[in-house]
Amino acid sequence: MTQELINLRNSILDGRYDDALAIVDELEGMSKQGTLRQIESFLIRMMIHLIKNQLEQRLTNSWVASISDSIRRIQKLNLKENKTSYYIDRDEWQPFLEESLADAIRPASAEVMNNAYTPFQLSQMIDRSQIIMTAKQLLDLTYSYSGEKLLEIVDERLILLPGGEDWKEGK
Repeated sequence: MTQELINLRNSILDGRYDDALAIVDELEGMSKQGTLRQIESFLIRMMIHLIKNQLEQRLTNSWVASISDSIRRIQKLNLKENKTSYYIDRDEWQPFLEESLADAIRPASAEVMNNAYTPFQLSQMIDRSQIIMTAKQLLDLTYSYSGEKLLEIVDERLILLPGGEDWKEGK
């Protein structure tokens, strides 16, 4: 990125404004790609815990913390600097969710049931549509709630997952 900034400065100083605008567009694209990569990493983290929840039929404090934190961080990353638009709109999540779920299977296989299944076996066991639907419902909350209220609502939704009531009761 340093070279791009040097090129931008030189383009402006030389009066090559079309070149400068092209560099600005390139920098904006790089920034967006970086943000999307960060969002995807939090999606994968969330998917790992949703896979574990689905297969183990339980919910732990650690899993809740990871899911909630992922949702909150996605919310912060997804909101553009203008505070009025998003990198990923509410109706654009499907391909990100599908890819993140696929990417989460391998690391989840090392954690589910104490490493009892290979990624291939785990892939055959999960209900993909259910996990994606749950993730989408959680992500939808990021457009309606913020801060502490978001985390409260996420917790209320997580209670509905398998083992959620036991988690709430501390069992």
